[in-house]
Amino acid sequence: MRYNLIREMDIANGPGVRVSIFMQGCHFHCKNCFNEETWDFEKGEEFTDETIDKVLELCSKDYIKGLSILGGEPMHPINIEGTTRLAKAFKAKYPNKNLWVWTGYRYGETLRDKDVFKYIDVLVDGQYVDELHDFRLKWRGSSNQRVIDMEKSLKENKIITIED
Repeated sequence: MRYNLIREMDIANGPGVRVSIFMQGCHFHCKNCFNEETWDFEKGEEFTDETIDKVLELCSKDYIKGLSILGGEPMHPINIEGTTRLAKAFKAKYPNKNLWVWTGYRYGETLRDKDVFKYIDVLVDGQYVDELHDFRLKWRGSSNQRVIDMEKSLKENKIITIED
């Protein structure tokens, strides 16, 4: 597994100042993707235990409100194990900070019964669809994507979205 980039301070991908990691590799290849450089599974840097340690250290600052995991595709079968290890380590160390994850897969349809969901606070799901792009949307690029409150969704056993 590989990653493309770690942003030490990000204000675009979730609420507040956050750390963001962009996983490497995506097979969706959405038209006008904002992050085409993450498509190739062979590029980027190797994702290791040291990568997790670095992300956790960056998240230690008081002004960091949470961690965002994006892509590429963090839920791809090649990436899911590393995404889960990072999510688990993050929530163990920072239970009061939030974890947001973006995926092109749809929760409840193609994604379910994965350990990673018990660590995620907010999941933004669905592929970006250029024809449905709306710059007024918060945290997502196209209107087909959902911003899901995972804690409530798991508790109520149905998808509970967060409104803009």
